[in-house]
Amino acid sequence: MAAAALRNESIAAQVLVDEFVADAKGRGLVPEPLRAQLMDGTRVKSDQVGWYLNKARTLAIAPNGRFFQLLTTGGRLTRLTGVKLNPSPPPLVVGRGGRDGETGDLSDFLARTLADYTR
Repeated sequence: MAAAALRNESIAAQVLVDEFVADAKGRGLVPEPLRAQLMDGTRVKSDQVGWYLNKARTLAIAPNGRFFQLLTTGGRLTRLTGVKLNPSPPPLVVGRGGRDGETGDLSDFLARTLADYTR
C-alpha cells in the first residue's frame, strides 16, 4: 500500500510539474544548464538543462517535465566529465524528512521558482 501511495503522490505531483513547465514556457523562461553537487560539495556539469527549485540548487525541473535531484556521487574524473542525471518521481512535499531547512509543498517551490526566474 505504501508503494501505491507513493505512485499516486507522484502522479499528482507530475500534474503540478507539467503545469509549471507550461507556465514557464509560456512566460518565455529560458532553462539553464544544470549543475549537480557531489557529496563533497563540488559542483559539476550535467547533461541536463532546466530550472532550479530551491536555494541550494539541489532540485530542478527540466523542460520535458522531469524532476531531478542534483545531489550525486562521483570521483575526480567526474569533475572533468560531468554527470549523467537520472530523473526521479516528483514528490508533493519537497524535503520530507530532510534536515536542510528547505521543506514544503511542491506547489510553493514551483510558484517561487516562477517568480524568481521572472525577475
